[in-house]
Amino acid sequence: MRRFVNLVVAHPIRALLLVVWLCAVAVQQNAVSLITDYGLFTVLGIIGAIFANATGAGGGVVFVPFFNYLAFDATSIVATSFAIQCCGMTAGAITWWRYKQHNHPSDPEWHPVVSGLGLTLPFSALGLFFAQFGPQYFSLLAWLQGGVAELHIGFGIFSIFLAVAIFASIPLMGNKSYHYRFTRLDTLCLPVIGFVGGIITAWLSVGVGELVAVYLIIRGFNITMAIATAVILSALSVWCAIIYHITITEAVIWPVVLFAGAGAIMGGMIAKYVVLAFSPQKLKIFFGAWVLVLGVAGLPVF
Repeated sequence: MRRFVNLVVAHPIRALLLVVWLCAVAVQQNAVSLITDYGLFTVLGIIGAIFANATGAGGGVVFVPFFNYLAFDATSIVATSFAIQCCGMTAGAITWWRYKQHNHPSDPEWHPVVSGLGLTLPFSALGLFFAQFGPQYFSLLAWLQGGVAELHIGFGIFSIFLAVAIFASIPLMGNKSYHYRFTRLDTLCLPVIGFVGGIITAWLSVGVGELVAVYLIIRGFNITMAIATAVILSALSVWCAIIYHITITEAVIWPVVLFAGAGAIMGGMIAKYVVLAFSPQKLKIFFGAWVLVLGVAGLPVF
């Protein structure tokens, strides 16, 4: 806690955000009942953002099953998850970018961050808009909306796939010599992964960051760099995705975002220290096992 307080006080922008948040809570008509009803969502935001920014997996891995347990409707689950991630993933992305600039400014193993974003972000945004807005204009794309209607099944299947991919990448983590340049194969695969990941993200609020992180790890790139790239990509992608839910669905549950978003910002700043304090192997083993349990629990047999 003392470390977090120092992080806030030492940086004027963080202090300003804290003041703005306190004012936002104070001006509410029923501030006390609001804190009582939604205050614990702050803890959820912290946990979700730590996992998201420490592993490259979006915070929806935490938020989706929890909101489903609370019986939120599918569209509100996705919309609210996106809004919270706009807070937490952005904080994590800024933290990771600052880490890269200060600790690895000329490290060739970290050069793929910028080029990787260039190969994935435009296609991630395209996939998101394709899945979100496409069905409104082209009836042939109506099937793209099915991901939201069967959210719990889709999340379960995707989580199991993600867990298996994470476990499969663990034996590669002992490699001390990492790649630092994309091959022609990478320049072909990454845009496709970005586009497909964008579509999955539109359905489930998670997807593109996880896929890109796992791909980079399997291909032999620096693991911490892969996580940082995935976090930054996810942060930029969720900002693209929230446009649809603010302007079209209007399904964001803002009281939840007010508290969970604040927690997510805290988690986003803390996550880097989690990654640097523990070995990537232990992080991936724990995260993979946890996601596998969530995925199996999300299937209709439970």
